[in-house]
Amino acid sequence: MAKPSSARFLEDTDTSSVVSTAIFEIGSAREAQELFGKQDEIVRLLENAFDVSIIARDGGVVISGGRRGTDMALRVLEDLRAVVRSGGSISARDAKYAISLAKDGDPSSLHELLSDVVQVTVRGRQIRPKTLGQKRYIDAMRRSSLVFAIGPAGTGKTYLAMAVAIGYLKAKEVSRIVLTRPAVEAGEKLGFLPGDLQEKVNPYLRPLYDAIFDILGVDVFQKYMERGIIEVAPLAYMRGRTLDDSFIILDEAQNTTHEQMKMFLTRLGFSSRAVVTGDLTQIDLPKGQYSGLAEVQAILKGTEGIEFVYLTDQDVIRHELVQRIVRAYERFERSRALTEEGSH
Repeated sequence: MAKPSSARFLEDTDTSSVVSTAIFEIGSAREAQELFGKQDEIVRLLENAFDVSIIARDGGVVISGGRRGTDMALRVLEDLRAVVRSGGSISARDAKYAISLAKDGDPSSLHELLSDVVQVTVRGRQIRPKTLGQKRYIDAMRRSSLVFAIGPAGTGKTYLAMAVAIGYLKAKEVSRIVLTRPAVEAGEKLGFLPGDLQEKVNPYLRPLYDAIFDILGVDVFQKYMERGIIEVAPLAYMRGRTLDDSFIILDEAQNTTHEQMKMFLTRLGFSSRAVVTGDLTQIDLPKGQYSGLAEVQAILKGTEGIEFVYLTDQDVIRHELVQRIVRAYERFERSRALTEEGSH
C-alpha cells in the first residue's frame, strides 16, 4: 500500500518492534472538526478498527501502532479529508464504510463514491451513492436500457432509480417518467376498501410518492402529474400500452407473476429505459405462485442490453439496526433451508 503523500513516517529504530509512528497534517479547524467527529467519535472508530493510537497535535495528528494498522488509518484519513476538501461532510457511517474498504483491501475510496452527485433534492441535499453496490447500480442505469436491481430493504433501490429517472427527464433524454408496482393484496380486498379506484390503489403506491416528494417537492410533482410528465399507476394499468420515450420503474417486482413480468417487459418502446427493483426475501404472492422476478433471472441472463445488479446487507443505508436485522434473517433463512433439506 502506497504511503499517503501528506504523512510523515517516524520509524521505530528497534527492529524487534512493529511499532510505526506517522504524522498526518490537517489544514483547517473545519477539517479537524469533520475528521475527529462529534466528541472524537471518528478518532475512536479508527483507533478501535486498526489498533492504533491517534493523538491531536498542532496542525494534525500523530498515529502510532503496527505498521499495517497505521497504513490503513492513514489511508482512511486521506480519504475522509478528500471528502471534506471537496465540500462534503462526514458521518460516523461514512467513516465506518471507509474503514471497511481499507480492511478489505478495496482500492475504491469513499471520496470517489461521494463525488458522484446523481441529483439534488428540492431542499438542496445532494443524492450520491453511499456504497460500492449503489455505485454499480447507478452506473448500470446510465449504461443499459433495462436494469434489474435485486436486494434487501434499505439499499436505496427505488430512491436511486427515481433520482436517475429525474436526471434523464431534466436532461430531456426522456419525455416522461412512469412508476408502477403490483397491487398485491394483504388481507383486504380492494373492492371492500373505501373510496374510488385511485383512492383504493394509492396505499400501494405511497412509497413511490414519498421518493418523488423528497426529490422534486409536492408542487412540482403535482404540476408534472397534471401534464402527464409523471405517471404513477398500478401494474395492471400497463397492459396493452407501448411506452415510448419514457423512463419506467417497476417497484416491488418480487410480487409480479410470470405473466405480469412478461407483460411489463414487452411494454418498453423506442427511446425508453426501464428499471425493475425487488427483494426476493419479501414475496407476498399467494402460496403456489412463482415470482416473476425470481424467474426472469434465468430467462434473461446474458441478454445484451440488460444488466442485473445485486445489492446486499453491505449496501443498507438506513439505521444500523436494519443492516443487523437483514443479516439475522439471512442467517435464519439459510439455517431453515438446510434443516428442511436434511428432513427430505
